[in-house]
Amino acid sequence: MPGPAIASPWKKAPERRSERDLKREAVLTAAARVFSERGYHRTSLDEVAQILNVTKPTLYYYFKNKEAMLFACIQHGLDMLEAVGDADPAPGERTGMERLVAYLKRYAKVNETDFGRCAVRISDAELSDASRKKVRRIKTEIDRKIRELVSNGIEDGSIASSDPKITAFALAGALNSIGHWHQRDADMVGQKIADEYIALLVKGLAPRTR
Repeated sequence: MPGPAIASPWKKAPERRSERDLKREAVLTAAARVFSERGYHRTSLDEVAQILNVTKPTLYYYFKNKEAMLFACIQHGLDMLEAVGDADPAPGERTGMERLVAYLKRYAKVNETDFGRCAVRISDAELSDASRKKVRRIKTEIDRKIRELVSNGIEDGSIASSDPKITAFALAGALNSIGHWHQRDADMVGQKIADEYIALLVKGLAPRTR
């Protein structure tokens, strides 16, 4: 007859995968914080490990090297920026300008996160060719979304612009610049800065009235 059941100290495969995913996410979150504050070259993986109270070799269980960790941070930030383009409720009930303003506010909010800061502060030149291509593919989709919103506004007369491409570059460039100079612990609140930027940008795009 079989003996009494033995309680295994090892977790089942689904539990192990879930636990690993949570730990990987924690590593990524800590890395994004350090990368966004110190930049790529000045960031040490020892700092990331210290935040998590683990040893540096533990990090290599989740990412093979620092560049792979940076790529994951940038990709996650860009994925967040790309996702805000899908959060457009009732698009047919608003003008192109109204949709653009709502989008820019969501975009700016992502840029205030550590992942967003990684995406706009750190050059993709730090990445391998393969990783750089993936990042630039996402950036192209983000640019396409902004151009689409600008084009819609031009068509319905709510936006005065003759070139969606230049306008999209100007809008993204202006909002991305906030991530380069605004510090999290500064007196100015990030959302207030973004709102001021957007108000100035929108004023320049508004049709002239006589």
